[in-house]
Amino acid sequence: MRAAARAGREVWGATASTADADAAAGDGFRVESTVDAALAAAAERDALVVLAVPLPEVDGVLREVAEHAPQCLLTDVVSVKTAVAEAVARRVPDARFVGGHPMAGTAESGWTAGSAELFEGAAWVLATEEDTDPVAWREAAGLALDCGAKVVPTTAGEHDAAVARISHLPHILAAVLAATGADGGPLALSLAAGSFGDGTRVAGTRAELVLAMCDGNRSALLTAVDDALGRLGAARGALASTGGLAATVRAGNDGRAALDFLRDGPRDELRIDLTAPDAFDQLRELGASGGRVLRLDGDTAIAEQPE
Repeated sequence: MRAAARAGREVWGATASTADADAAAGDGFRVESTVDAALAAAAERDALVVLAVPLPEVDGVLREVAEHAPQCLLTDVVSVKTAVAEAVARRVPDARFVGGHPMAGTAESGWTAGSAELFEGAAWVLATEEDTDPVAWREAAGLALDCGAKVVPTTAGEHDAAVARISHLPHILAAVLAATGADGGPLALSLAAGSFGDGTRVAGTRAELVLAMCDGNRSALLTAVDDALGRLGAARGALASTGGLAATVRAGNDGRAALDFLRDGPRDELRIDLTAPDAFDQLRELGASGGRVLRLDGDTAIAEQPE
């Protein structure tokens, strides 16, 4: 709400949290007393509806969308995409839906954990499927870009496989690392410095949120966990037999270097005609290459991708 309002958009919302509703209203935002009222206003004005709830709550909110705004422009910011798309198809089949996921946030929750600058420079995934409504896609992309993010077009399945490795697995590893460190007792924790603090930061996230996104992406997460366990098993085997961890450490160095290069390396600018028959194919190829849409210029998406 804050990021969209900063961009000059008219915004309103509803929440089940009285504390968050009071805090948002105290900051001058329009907070409806019920979700029904917020959706009725959206239907009347054909506004873009954004679902910003944990995965277990999506189905219940969609029932209200189906009752009060069944043909709305609809997007979401939930951390898995396949499960949400299936729920929308089941509950609100006539909605013009584009799945979304901004890769931004903190380990904190609630109104006070956000800010108008939260999405600046962040990747904002938009599910770009064969049957995605182009008008709805542009509306969702416009919101993401207005909030300061860069749009990454991909499919729901590819998104879920990717975030299993770079978002959900880190939560599991952080939980294991935090518990292992705590098992070392007060001395170990008193010596904990940057590497332990950085590695366990997300272990402080509200447990219900972590469980919701990890359970909701079980299949893709299992693949990522198996990969990580294989690497840990190889490291343990090497440590037990020869004491040599070179392969593990160097693979980690290479992985981090790949991340740094993708973030900071040279990029090419390209333009995608959104009216072209293969526009969504081009957008998905852009996302797969690590590229992002920077802005929309009429019917053209201005994008960048790694060289």
